[in-house]
Amino acid sequence: MRGEGTRQRIKTAKGRSNSSIKWIQRQLNDPYVRKAKAEGYRSRAAYKLIELDERFKFLRGAKRVIDLGIAPGGWTQVVRRVCPHAQVVGIDLLPTDPIDGAIILQMDFMDDAAPALLTEALGGPADIVLSDMAANTVGHPQTDHLRTMALVEAGGLFASEILRPGGTYVAKVLAGGADNDLVAELKRQFTTVKHAKPPASRKDSSEWYVIAQGFKGRPEPAVEDGDE
Repeated sequence: MRGEGTRQRIKTAKGRSNSSIKWIQRQLNDPYVRKAKAEGYRSRAAYKLIELDERFKFLRGAKRVIDLGIAPGGWTQVVRRVCPHAQVVGIDLLPTDPIDGAIILQMDFMDDAAPALLTEALGGPADIVLSDMAANTVGHPQTDHLRTMALVEAGGLFASEILRPGGTYVAKVLAGGADNDLVAELKRQFTTVKHAKPPASRKDSSEWYVIAQGFKGRPEPAVEDGDE
């Protein structure tokens, strides 16, 4: 068995691009990748959620959880281990192998039908809405940021419709965090809104997470004169 300090190298790089070689080399020497394999998680991303929960303590006691961008399933695995009786409903464009206790929808969250299908499958108000969604990058920073923030805003709108009072919304954002307008809206709807970059998030990655806790609930619709 190789020691922790021994770097592994690809036995053959024939036919591979430089970027492919670098990615494989990084995976081989990533302690989180090795840890995920040893502990049965489907991806190293599981530790991002574990570390966020260690800091903000939002998972324990959750009974209903939505996982937006569930594939390959690492975050839902964490939820099910921390909360064995929790009902989880996830959605992703990519196929995701079944997970005990989870309902998985393979479709685009931005599809108009998705929110209603997720709500029906969950069967009640959510304690937590998790979003590890990120738009496919095109290499143009401003465009990539706008596309990802559109997902964060859509997830936040959905969270405001399905969360129970006191619930939590956790979403991936890019460097710089959520836009000012979005932060202001989240602060209006949640008691606390924080940004964090968990240790499992690679240093060269632009990803951060916004953690909005203490959902204040949906305001009662105003009653106009003559409606009673």
